[in-house]
Amino acid sequence: MSIKSKLKTFFFLDDEDYDYEEVEQTEIQEPRREIKHQSQSVSKQNVVSLQSVQKSSKLILCEPRVYAEAQEIADHLKNRRSVVVNLQRSDSNHARQIVDFLSGTVYAIGGEISKIGAEIFLCTPDNVEVSGNITEFLQDNDFHNMR
Repeated sequence: MSIKSKLKTFFFLDDEDYDYEEVEQTEIQEPRREIKHQSQSVSKQNVVSLQSVQKSSKLILCEPRVYAEAQEIADHLKNRRSVVVNLQRSDSNHARQIVDFLSGTVYAIGGEISKIGAEIFLCTPDNVEVSGNITEFLQDNDFHNMR
């Protein structure tokens, strides 16, 4: 026998001499275990989603001037961050388009959009609860006359 044939035989590379059988593997399922705590079994209803438990929340402040910047705000909302959007520096057409886009984004993720000032909006994802309201009852002229 040559060295080449010995190596083939040693590493089973010589397929002609051997017959292989296909072995069917079956999955073995482990029995379901129940955890008992003070003689009560824990059910799947007690499982908490890790997305709902967050270490810290972020609030992003944005001041978009054109419609193209609305996608960045939507990305923050998709990443479960609240966003305060100040539209005072954008023209009215762009501001309307931005609010429309963000309204659709907030609806899609199950969040909320709230007006908190003159051309200032709070957009929140579904993991943030907003309570209370801010009303605009005075205009700038009326406010200065009261002083």
